[in-house]
Amino acid sequence: MITEVQNNHAIAQGPLPAPPRRVLVVDDSRLQRRILAASLTRWGYDVRQAGSGEEALALCRRDPPDMVLSDWMMTGMDGPQFCRALRQLRQERYTYFILLTSLSEKDEVAQGLDSGADDFLSKPVNNGELRARLRAGERILQMQDELAEKTRVIGDTLSELRVLYDDLDRDLAQARRIQQALMPEKTMAWGAARISTLLKPCGHVGGDLVGVFRAGERRLGLYSIDVSGHGITSAMTAARVSSYLSTDFPDNNVALERRFDRFYAMRPPEEVAMLLNRRLSIDAGISEYFTMAYATAELATGIVHLVQAGHPHPLLIRADGSLEALGEGGLPVGLIPDARYSGLTIRLQPGDRLLLYSDGFTDCPLPGRARMGPDGFHALVRDCLRTAGDGAFLDALYRRLAARAAPPDGPEDDVSAVLLEYLPG
Repeated sequence: MITEVQNNHAIAQGPLPAPPRRVLVVDDSRLQRRILAASLTRWGYDVRQAGSGEEALALCRRDPPDMVLSDWMMTGMDGPQFCRALRQLRQERYTYFILLTSLSEKDEVAQGLDSGADDFLSKPVNNGELRARLRAGERILQMQDELAEKTRVIGDTLSELRVLYDDLDRDLAQARRIQQALMPEKTMAWGAARISTLLKPCGHVGGDLVGVFRAGERRLGLYSIDVSGHGITSAMTAARVSSYLSTDFPDNNVALERRFDRFYAMRPPEEVAMLLNRRLSIDAGISEYFTMAYATAELATGIVHLVQAGHPHPLLIRADGSLEALGEGGLPVGLIPDARYSGLTIRLQPGDRLLLYSDGFTDCPLPGRARMGPDGFHALVRDCLRTAGDGAFLDALYRRLAARAAPPDGPEDDVSAVLLEYLPG
């Protein structure tokens, strides 16, 4: 109870006054020390005395003063020598040093400054001038104290930020593992189709999404999605969108329609785009939009239906190595509530490939501020067709992209793709 009353009284009184500055007077003349000490004590300083440089240095090692008034000429260690030795001590706080001297030549003044002294005072000492010099020293020490406090606060803040960063880094690493778990296998074979996938976030997590799912043994759907923005928000949106095209829960997959309570049928891709657009428009938890290329493939016939919604043009790679960009652009999903989408149909021949990819390829920066662009990407694809082995096409494509990207960080956007190779028996 007494402690509480005392604390309340202290709060009412405001902050406690700062303790007086400690001043060390160094002079081999006892009389001079007494004269200076008397004035300093009268002005409110905490005064200590030393009769030699050696004694003063020992005192400074044990308990460094705030300020030193030292005579230049002393027996044994003189003032400049003492000042040099003081500056060599490892001290947490700065000591303001004033040399008292009857010397007035410029060479002597320069020698004193070179020893580490902050100021000079001519002897015999004038009290008014001495007090003014001490106040000037106090202002400098005050600035030193404020700087030290700010440095301490910054150091503490950086330490706290480091802890928060480490926690966030661990969370992001876990988020990356979770996002990778949403990915299908890198390479899989389904009847007449071989599917390959690629996902390379530019950070811990990204907003790109690729996937594939089946409806029966001879029909499959594949998609490439790029959520607007970067980082955590885009990655969370991508995870949400992945639930709309779930492989494990077909009843929740907007691309599938249950027929006769017996099997699932593929919805037309343009209808899927409209359903996703409607869902994002009414989903209060999502404010982002995304681009998409989505295709369905009938493996028995090679017929592919696809829709392009603001995504890079899907690339049809014929067995003879010729390339054809598909689609007419389209609007992103979730950008305009009543957007309409148009589909198109192609037919794959044995050995043909269909490549859906994000703009991390075409927008990749090259040296000289240029971008890869569609033509550069097509050249990259042709190069990989000549050199990449079976099942290694997407990995080879990404390696060549990273090698050509502007240094030092390589691709600055998420890079993803899904490849369908049509290989009927």
